[in-house]
Amino acid sequence: MMTAAFSFQVSATDGAARRGRLVTAHGAIDTPAFMPVGTAATVKAMLPETVASTGAQIILANTYHLMLRPGAERVAKFGGVRKFMNWPGPLLTDSGGYQVMSLAKLRKMTEDGVTFQSHIDGSRHHLTPERSIQIQHQLDATITMAFDECTPFPAEKNAVAESMRMSMRWAKRSKDAYIARPGYGLFGIVQGGIHENLRAESAGALCDIGFDGYAIGGLAVGEGQDLMFATLDHTMAHMPAASPRYLMGVGKPLDIVGAVQRGCDMFDCVLPTRSGRTAQAFTRLGTLNLRNARHADDPRPLDETVDCPASRNYSRAYYHHLFRCDEVLGLMLLSWHNVAFYQQVMKELRDAIAAQSLDAYARTFAADQAGGEAADDGA
Repeated sequence: MMTAAFSFQVSATDGAARRGRLVTAHGAIDTPAFMPVGTAATVKAMLPETVASTGAQIILANTYHLMLRPGAERVAKFGGVRKFMNWPGPLLTDSGGYQVMSLAKLRKMTEDGVTFQSHIDGSRHHLTPERSIQIQHQLDATITMAFDECTPFPAEKNAVAESMRMSMRWAKRSKDAYIARPGYGLFGIVQGGIHENLRAESAGALCDIGFDGYAIGGLAVGEGQDLMFATLDHTMAHMPAASPRYLMGVGKPLDIVGAVQRGCDMFDCVLPTRSGRTAQAFTRLGTLNLRNARHADDPRPLDETVDCPASRNYSRAYYHHLFRCDEVLGLMLLSWHNVAFYQQVMKELRDAIAAQSLDAYARTFAADQAGGEAADDGA
């Protein structure tokens, strides 16, 4: 059987927003799309079948964590992450660059790559663009990310420029090391902080190298929503219209809606499952802190607008009880609900783009998030 080619097609637009379809060797992805994060070959507290039931078509796994344990070679023996964890759909792996900077100990960065000590056991490792691409190949990533440095915020412009230009040299080495296969893709990552000219330079360098998709990195690192949106506004003009655009590490529901309005196609974030483990529910009317006493006798479900058993079939009082008793079922159910809520929002965004009603949808969504009963919940 022939493997589908890696391709992206836009089917509808509304302003800068696009509705599209990304076809890969492991299945199609309707965009705008949200990718649940499966850091260590597991979306925390969720079965792969449960993740799929929410409408998620692609998940993300982490090169840094999987290279440390159980090891890329071991995962490769099992046929890659997808087979190892029983996830049948597409998989994106990040390059490990962000985690090396944020988690690893005693980092030493040179033009060649980064030497670091594991945050788990102190073991010493050396990660280069070539090694990152090799690991992602062993993990059988449907979408591989170029190795880069995620520039910290804030940083002096000269330091941002130096970091970005090294990432562009690493992007070229990543492309050279990548083994192309039908239905698989390699994404480059635009860096440059909040500086318009550096973002334009970075996007131009990546386009000259040539990638199957283009990501925007270095945002959602503390700059705030206004600066993030301003950076997207001037970055998108330099992003290829014919390729998927991936905003890395974003984010909160209102961040995603605003980024979709600006032309982003793909997103990932740990928030749905991390919040699910800390009693925070995302709902149509904002967030709920289910540990709060006000929920102890509340018979209402979390959110009847979400087509998910965890959203509709369990009372807020029951969730409150589970979290107050530290029962593992609470975090399992709430992670399920939160991921389903995110997928519901993505479906509504795709439908709104197709109906040419995205701005109206965004206004209503923002008003609901800010003005509903959950807004004063204290979450």
